[in-house]
Amino acid sequence: MDDKKYFEGVRARPGLYGLNKAYSDTVMFLNGFDQARSGGLMRGFTEWLVVRKGECSSFGWQALVLEEALPEIESWGWSKLEKATPEQEQKAIELLLSLLLEFLAVRDNVMALAGMYSKYHSLHSGVGDPGGE
Repeated sequence: MDDKKYFEGVRARPGLYGLNKAYSDTVMFLNGFDQARSGGLMRGFTEWLVVRKGECSSFGWQALVLEEALPEIESWGWSKLEKATPEQEQKAIELLLSLLLEFLAVRDNVMALAGMYSKYHSLHSGVGDPGGE
């Protein structure tokens, strides 16, 4: 089974994978899966999120997803979870898994991945238009 199909299953039935509606548990699950793949699952995910947002960030993917999922909570990164309701935390989990599936399509396409890294480099170097226009 490829990663995309596997994580479609995780998104559809999180309880089957031991995920109990906590964002931190989902992050730990993904980190563990990534470690089992020697970093091959999530490699490039942070960069992809940065390019998608169109601005540089020092946050890792875990906090970048929270920033997007919970803009209404006035806080930064992981501290957003301290103020989040269970419904908001579930929203963050759903966004995380949806974004991961989007990213996997890029990660598995050599040209799309190269283009993403080029845009990421442009964002960080301040050279050119990161949107490619």
